[in-house]
Amino acid sequence: MKNYIEKLYMERMKYKIVKLGFDLFCATLLLLVLGIPMLVVACVIWVTMGSPIIFRQERPGIDGRLFHILKFRTMTSGRNCDDNLLPDSDRLTKVGQFLRSTSLDELPELINVLKGEMSLVGPRPLLIEYLSLYSSEQARRHEVLPGITGWAQVNGRNAISWEDKFKLDIWYVEHQSLWLDIKILWLTAFKVLRRQGISQDGQATMEKFRGSS
Repeated sequence: MKNYIEKLYMERMKYKIVKLGFDLFCATLLLLVLGIPMLVVACVIWVTMGSPIIFRQERPGIDGRLFHILKFRTMTSGRNCDDNLLPDSDRLTKVGQFLRSTSLDELPELINVLKGEMSLVGPRPLLIEYLSLYSSEQARRHEVLPGITGWAQVNGRNAISWEDKFKLDIWYVEHQSLWLDIKILWLTAFKVLRRQGISQDGQATMEKFRGSS
């Protein structure tokens, strides 16, 4: 039993080292290749929505540690007469809709990968306010680095329920491997091209998580 645990531990450590190298290599390569397209996107956002171009927000990462996620801005900062932000559906611009449907808004997260705050593959980093709403099982999604894409994203993305999404996240935590990561990246490219699972019916993206019943 002891030998089995030691072997399992060594395999997991080997995977983490290989995954880190894979993440850094791919993120660097993608930033070099996509540098000009990202600059074009930044210019379009500046012309249509003004500054800031990059959306920054604190999100919980591995072990619940907070970091600032970086994304291209997709919404205006429109407010009502009471100075409260308008609903997401009213602030999401046509440019923003295009960026989300093509996942171009996620490209700045490659910088988060280089900083070691995210991985290419893992559970998506969600809002801080959700931390207190997770069950002990759902909270296991924070046992690994959050990802730009993940098992839940290639199995429904925002078109499935929160409960199903969390079950898929935990399945990934328990079955992660380099080959699974490569499979997820391949399926992500396919899903992006087909623009599947971008939002729930009647929502700009997905309704907020309010805890499992």
